[in-house]
Amino acid sequence: MGAEDLSLDHFRLEDTGVTRRYFDKFDAITGHLARVAGQMEGEGRLGRREVEALARYIVGLSHSFKALALKYLFSGRFPSAGKLTIDRVESGFPVLAELLVLANDALQAQSHLAQSPSADALKDEMVRFILAEQEVPTRLQYSLSQRLYYEELAKGGLFLARNDPEAVWLKGDDRRTYLIRWAVYDGAINLPVVYLMEVEDSGRVGLPKDEWRWPAVQSHLMAQSLGGLKLVTIAKGFDEDFGDLHPKRLRRFHLGPMYSHSFTAQAGPIRDVLARARAPEGEDWALVWTEEELVSDRVETQKSGWFSTVEREIFALDPFQGGGAETGASRMERSIILPERPYQALAELKPPGFGDVRKFVVSAGGRVMSVR
Repeated sequence: MGAEDLSLDHFRLEDTGVTRRYFDKFDAITGHLARVAGQMEGEGRLGRREVEALARYIVGLSHSFKALALKYLFSGRFPSAGKLTIDRVESGFPVLAELLVLANDALQAQSHLAQSPSADALKDEMVRFILAEQEVPTRLQYSLSQRLYYEELAKGGLFLARNDPEAVWLKGDDRRTYLIRWAVYDGAINLPVVYLMEVEDSGRVGLPKDEWRWPAVQSHLMAQSLGGLKLVTIAKGFDEDFGDLHPKRLRRFHLGPMYSHSFTAQAGPIRDVLARARAPEGEDWALVWTEEELVSDRVETQKSGWFSTVEREIFALDPFQGGGAETGASRMERSIILPERPYQALAELKPPGFGDVRKFVVSAGGRVMSVR
C-alpha cells in the first residue's frame, strides 16, 4: 500500500486506488451501522428516538466520508491533489485534522462554487479535450472532483468535529422530558462519538425555548464531551450546574475502531482474526461499537442557600466493576460488526475476551444478523 509515515500512528494514503478502496469500505460500513441500530431497536435495546438520533449522525458520517472521497479522488496523480491521513493504529478512521479542514471548506463552499465552472461545463470541456488531444483529461477530471466535493459540502448534513446539542421533546406529564443529542469527533482517539441524555425539566420555560439556559446547556455539554471523562463525571457536573434540569440517563456510543488487514496496524486478537480470514476486498474489516450507559438510581433533596432546596441525582454504578469507579457507568457493552468470513475466523480462533462481546454478522447480501 502506497503510504508515507507521519508519526508512529498516522498514515498518509499515497495511491489513488488505495484511497478509493478505503472510502468504498467505509461507505459499506456506514450502511451496516444503520442496520445494526435498527436491529437493536427490534430487540428493545434502543428506542425510536435514540435510533433516529444515531441514524442522523451515521448518515452525517456517510456524507462527510463521501465528500472526503471526492476531495481525494485523484490522490497520488499530482501534488496538488492532496492525500488523506488516517490513524492506522488507534482507530482506522481519518485523523481529526481532516474533519477540521472539511468544516472550514464547508463554510466557504458557496464561494468556491460561485468561482468555478459548473459540473456540466467541465464535462463538456473534457469531451473537447479528448477529441482534440486524444488523451485522458486528468486535470479536468481533478477539477470536476473538487467541484463535486464543494457541492457535497454545500448540501449540509455533515458529521463535523463538533455537532452541537439538539433537544427532542419526549413527553410532558408532570415534567417536560427531553432527549438531548450531540456528537463529536474525538481527536484523542480519532473516532466519532455520540451522546444521548434524557433530561427532566422543572424550569418555567421549556428548555429549547429558554434564551438563557439552552445556550448555557449547549456550551456546557460541548466542553464536557471528552472521551477521557467518565459518564458519571459529565452527569454530576451537569446536575450541579443546572438546578432545574435533571439528567436521568446518559449514553455514549463510540463508533469504532475500524480494523482492516489491508489498512490498519492495530495489535491484538482482531488483527489475527483478519489475517486468518484472508477475506476478499470489501470483506476485510471489523468495526467495534461501544455503548456506555449511566442511569439515575434515586433523587436526594439538598439545601440550596438559606430558604430553598434542590434535587440531586444519585447515579447507579456497575456493581461488578468495583462499585463502578473504574468505568463511571451503570453498564458498558461492546459489540463487533464484521462480515461472514472474518466472523468464521473469529469463531474458529475463539480469542479470549470475546465470549461476552455481541457480534453482528453482515451477510454477502448486506443483511445483519445478531449472534452471541
